[in-house]
Amino acid sequence: MSSRAKSKQANQVVRAQLAREDRKRRLRIVMLIAGAVIVVAGFIGWGVWSSQKSTKATTPVNATAGGVGLPVGGAGGKAKVELYVDFMCPACKAFEQAAGPTLNEMMAAGRAEVILHPVAILDDASTTNYSTRASAAAGCASDGGKLNEYATALYAQQPPEGGDGLPDDQLIQIGRDVGLSDTFAQCVTGGTYLTWVPKVTAAASERGLRGTPTAFVNDKQIESTVEALTAAVNGAVG
Repeated sequence: MSSRAKSKQANQVVRAQLAREDRKRRLRIVMLIAGAVIVVAGFIGWGVWSSQKSTKATTPVNATAGGVGLPVGGAGGKAKVELYVDFMCPACKAFEQAAGPTLNEMMAAGRAEVILHPVAILDDASTTNYSTRASAAAGCASDGGKLNEYATALYAQQPPEGGDGLPDDQLIQIGRDVGLSDTFAQCVTGGTYLTWVPKVTAAASERGLRGTPTAFVNDKQIESTVEALTAAVNGAVG
């Protein structure tokens, strides 16, 4: 074979090799693009699924506008008192025991409307997601018109952090003790409002919640003390 023929053959081999490399490169690009499309589609799908899941959350029948608060009492009061609490939170129990009688007097006198936002930020403090279960049970108690009494009773029997939390049958018994019916028991047993509690918690986070208890009077955050609460309500009522 002449040198010219050998050179031509070598060039053909090189061109064939370059063509193969080019095809491989284009294939890699196509695969990368396809992979990116799949990832994006996955995120979009997850977002749609997440949104649909949140919209399917069952809301207590008496929930306030936006569906993330429960009216305790005092409808029409000049001062709107909003309380963000976690039923596993010892500080919430202490605040309820200190401020509860004052709030009851304010509601009875028509001075304050009280709205409860039961959140679940301490689920990790029990082995059974007690915060979520107790807040869901509070939603059931609200349906039965006994939220104030039920919340007080929950605090009175608050379980220690790090344990199992109260079982559902005990949450139901507490409800029966304050006058709630079989409808309440079925609500708790069926987990009716378990999907609602994350919605309340997410809304609290968006409002800037950093811990519990947190109190607002007419949309202004105050210190969670009886003194601050009284001063804020008196200022709003005049």
